[in-house]
Amino acid sequence: MMHFNASGTTIKKNLLKIVKFVDGDGIILEDIISKKEFEVRFLGIDAPEINYCNKIKQDEKELQVPAALLIKLGYLSFNFLKDQVNLGDYCTLVQEQNNLVDKYGRHLGYLILNDGRVLNEIMIKEGYAKPYNDVFCEMLPLYQEWNLQAKNSLKGLYSLVNRF
Repeated sequence: MMHFNASGTTIKKNLLKIVKFVDGDGIILEDIISKKEFEVRFLGIDAPEINYCNKIKQDEKELQVPAALLIKLGYLSFNFLKDQVNLGDYCTLVQEQNNLVDKYGRHLGYLILNDGRVLNEIMIKEGYAKPYNDVFCEMLPLYQEWNLQAKNSLKGLYSLVNRF
C-alpha cells in the first residue's frame, strides 16, 4: 500500500527504466525517450555506505560503529534494494520542487514502481534505511515514524544493530 503524500509542488517523470543499482539509497535511471542516464538518490532516506569513504569515517565517529560493520550493513541494504526491483523495470520519479538535486548533482526523488509501491518507503519500513534528517522533505515526519516502528520491531538492519 502506498502512503506517498508529498503535498508540496512536485514534478513527475515517467517513462524511466532502472539500469543500474548504486547502493542502498541510489539508482541509475534511463529516460527511455532521450536515452539519457542519470543518478537518483532516494529523497528522505539514508542507507549505510558500501565503500570506505569520508561519509563512512564520519558515520563511524558519530555512531561509534566500526566502518567494517557499517559497510557490511550497507551491502545488506543494497542487496535488499536489489530484491525489490529488477534492472530493466520501468518506474516513475516524483521530485519535490525545492529538492531537485543534491550537492553532488544527483537527482533527488521518490521512486514509484509499476505496482504502486514507493521504494523509499519500503527501505524505511523494512529497516534497511533510516530517515535522512539533514534535508527536510515532505515525507520526513512519516519516515521518522516508520523508522521507529522498524527499530522497535527489530526489522532489517535493526535485527543486527540498534543504530546505523
